[in-house]
Amino acid sequence: MKETIIPKIEVKKASITTLEVEAIVNPANSFGFMGGGVAGVIKRVGGQIIEEEAIEQAPIQVGQAVLTTAGDLVCNKVIHAPTMHNPAELTDSHKVLCAVKAALELADKQGFKSLGMPGMGTGVGGLDKLEAAKTIVKAIKETEFKHLEKIMLIDIDDEMVSAFEQAVKK
Repeated sequence: MKETIIPKIEVKKASITTLEVEAIVNPANSFGFMGGGVAGVIKRVGGQIIEEEAIEQAPIQVGQAVLTTAGDLVCNKVIHAPTMHNPAELTDSHKVLCAVKAALELADKQGFKSLGMPGMGTGVGGLDKLEAAKTIVKAIKETEFKHLEKIMLIDIDDEMVSAFEQAVKK
C-alpha cells in the first residue's frame, strides 16, 4: 500500500502557460469551449488542438474532469475541470470545490507529481477571489494523494495571488 502524500503548495504570480509542471488545470465549461479568461489564454498559447480534444469529450459535468494534450504549452497535459455548465455563466464555491476535487483526483490517478492551478471560477464565473482561494485550498486538504507532490497555485492577478497566499497560510 502506497503512503499518502501531502503535496507542497506553492503560490506564484505568473501566467499558467509558462508553468513547468506535468499538467495545468483549465477552469472549463461543460462543452469544452475555450473562449475567454484562463481558457482563452491556454488555447491561444497552446493551440486549437487543446480545445478540439476537450470538445470531443464533452459534455463534461461539473464534478468531472478530462485530460487533453497541451499543444505548444511547456506542460505535458491540460486537465479541463468545469466550474460551470454554460460558457461565461456565474458559478459558486460548491461548483468550484467539485471542479477542483475532480482535477486533483484525475491528476493523481494519472500519476502526475506536479500540477498548476489558477483561480477557479474567479473570472467570468464571478466568484470572490478569497472565497475561491479558500475553496481550492480546502479541496487540496480534503483530497488523499498517492503521487501528487507539488501544487502550484498561479495567477497573473495580484488580488488572486494575495488570496492564494492568505488561504495557504490558514
